[in-house]
Amino acid sequence: MHSLLTLTKIQGKLATRTLDGIIFGIGMPVCVLLLIEMIAGNHSANGADYTFLDSSFASLLAVGICATAFMGIPLTICDYRDKKILKHFFVTPVSPLVVILAQFIVAALTAIASAVIVIFVGIVFLNYQMQGSWLKLIGGYFLVMFSMYGLGLLIASLCKNLKIANVVCTFVYFPMLFLSGAVIPFELFPKVVQQVATVLPLTQGIKLLKSITLAQPLENQGMIISYLVLLGILTFVVAIKIFRWE
Repeated sequence: MHSLLTLTKIQGKLATRTLDGIIFGIGMPVCVLLLIEMIAGNHSANGADYTFLDSSFASLLAVGICATAFMGIPLTICDYRDKKILKHFFVTPVSPLVVILAQFIVAALTAIASAVIVIFVGIVFLNYQMQGSWLKLIGGYFLVMFSMYGLGLLIASLCKNLKIANVVCTFVYFPMLFLSGAVIPFELFPKVVQQVATVLPLTQGIKLLKSITLAQPLENQGMIISYLVLLGILTFVVAIKIFRWE
């Protein structure tokens, strides 16, 4: 426990020195929120009884998760692998689980800070009122985080170096971000694009969060929750098993 707390503290300090996580994980969701409000915030979403702001609110909470999962965790671990930092950890009592948990905690704190700011701006400045349960939203939020971070850690364990990780994360992050409905309302996509984007786990996670914030029933909710849970468990277990120090 002491090694985990120490490593997490160090990783947290290092994370504050890089602007990528702050820009993409915290700044971007707030900017998109304000942009949606300026363009179509009070307009009805495709004739529904809720606005585009209501429809997009849950999606923007997931942006911070997506950014830290694919542009934070894998790149940080692979950078440490390139610089032989993980090789030094190998001769210490630190286990792969401790390294992974430390990265998970730091990324989670960044994503939570992003979500808190989005909620604060939405409620205080944009008069947002959620129709669903905050408790269910918190549970759904951490479930989506668990599954996305599992994928990010799996990428970190599979990629040999930072160059490969950059390529893989780019091809995973941007399609996941733009096709899942995280920054562009999913309803605006053509049917063909919607069918393709449905296979993305973040798409299912956003559907779950959106159904909670709008207090609407979700078809196959149990299947979606089971899918995200199993995905998170499987990817975490595999990531730990195949974790490489160098």
